[in-house]
Amino acid sequence: MRLARSSFNPSVLRFHVRGSSLIEVLIAVLIMGVGMLGIAAMQATALRNSQSSLERGQAVAHSYAILDAMRADRVAAMGNAYNSATLLCAPPASDGSLANASLADWIGGLEATFGNSDSTCGQVECDGAECTVTVQWDDSRAADGAAAGNSEHQLITQAVL
Repeated sequence: MRLARSSFNPSVLRFHVRGSSLIEVLIAVLIMGVGMLGIAAMQATALRNSQSSLERGQAVAHSYAILDAMRADRVAAMGNAYNSATLLCAPPASDGSLANASLADWIGGLEATFGNSDSTCGQVECDGAECTVTVQWDDSRAADGAAAGNSEHQLITQAVL
């Protein structure tokens, strides 16, 4: 009894399939590359947002620092010694008062934290015991390409002494 031979010919099959595995590998590498670029873009966005979050937290800490200094010198604070008509972007000239020294230290701390630029400023406005502290800084690193260069952020804190 003779077994029937099948029509399977491995040499013909190898000829037709020879380049298909290379194309599959190239497509897989392309898909993997696009995925890795997406991961890199997400990482860059997360880093940018993390930096912005850090700066916002530091702005809160600085606003509480000047409020604590004002609470320590409550009589002068309620007498409007800490008030500034506009945003202070440079430490005020010394006049020997505790309020002026506190403001100068505060503005110097803002510049040390956010960088010494024209957009790093602070302002204090008190009406009796109710005070408003404004901290302004440049947050252009956190901005997307459309808003880059015009990213001055302000944190406004209202408190009662």
